[in-house]
Amino acid sequence: MKILERFSWNIKIAGILIFSSLVLYIVQTMIFREPKTELFYIGINMVFLPIEALIVVIIIQTGINEREKKLMLEKLNMVIGAFFSEVGTELLTEISKFDSKSTKTSKILIINSRWEDEDFEHAKKNINSLAHSLMIIPSNKEVADFLYQSKLFLQDKRMFLLALLENPNLLEHETFTDLLRAVFHLTEELDKRENTYDLPASDCEHLKEDVQRVYDLLIFEWLNYMEHLKNNYRYLFSLAMRTNPFDPNKTVVIKTVESSSNLD
Repeated sequence: MKILERFSWNIKIAGILIFSSLVLYIVQTMIFREPKTELFYIGINMVFLPIEALIVVIIIQTGINEREKKLMLEKLNMVIGAFFSEVGTELLTEISKFDSKSTKTSKILIINSRWEDEDFEHAKKNINSLAHSLMIIPSNKEVADFLYQSKLFLQDKRMFLLALLENPNLLEHETFTDLLRAVFHLTEELDKRENTYDLPASDCEHLKEDVQRVYDLLIFEWLNYMEHLKNNYRYLFSLAMRTNPFDPNKTVVIKTVESSSNLD
């Protein structure tokens, strides 16, 4: 019904425009009384009409494509934000505890409200050159506890992660899709192990590689997401700074007057 109403409305608009052109032609002919000359110019206009139509279509289509792309990216960033709220930030917090270069990592990734695009790019380059190495070693109770708790956590978030994969727009975001794939793989690896304690060294090394993959991809996506919040949603950026998983002194409570300005 809505399609028919829209089609009927388009016909009415087309009729009004055609009728307006006819009226204007009759009026001009009556004033200047040169019908042959008028028909000649109409013919000239008709010759170039396909080119004019092509130009208009290209301009309109370009505008529509840009608008659709912007809307799609906005929806993707909402999905990425939901991922970090439910899964990503918690994973970063727990995995970073086993980062052998945690001090250097924190120094690079403690973001403040004065950061500009250049600072984010600088952080990405520095973090890529840092070459993280996780201290996930066999026969270590803290490691075993971490793997077991991660197993329970990811099992609990399985339905949420599956719901993310149902979003068709994710195909346009290759790096985030790679991250989800890595998280799902880690989930499956841990899920298949009934016991994460007393794992042999070879198996622990394998899990270390899986966790390392997730950690590296998480940091990259987290930096991109923080940059997006900084440029578009300052109030969300303020909360993200106060819950920064790499800041050992983080607190969600705003203790100074200056900090409250980040909410604007």
